[in-house]
Amino acid sequence: MESNSKNNRTCKKGHHYFKTSDCPTCPICEQERKPQSELLSSLSAPARRALENKEIETAHDLSKYSKQEIMSLHGIGPSSIPKLLAELKKHSLNFRED
Repeated sequence: MESNSKNNRTCKKGHHYFKTSDCPTCPICEQERKPQSELLSSLSAPARRALENKEIETAHDLSKYSKQEIMSLHGIGPSSIPKLLAELKKHSLNFRED
């Protein structure tokens, strides 16, 4: 019973949620702040936060970085790269060449 109550959480905004990991991020808050269009909307929350931490919000911002630089960010995984490439291609851009 104790481990179950440990996984039931309430965030600062009052959202009640269940989480099995130690991650403190409220999934309801994350969903509310998820962009509905453009580059960041197709990414997972960790990948989105990784780009936001680097102030990368548009395809043009992303094109200033190499693929290797983006892959090295905590939160960016292999499944993010095809989504990022598609967004770059949509704007006739690409990752910066090393």
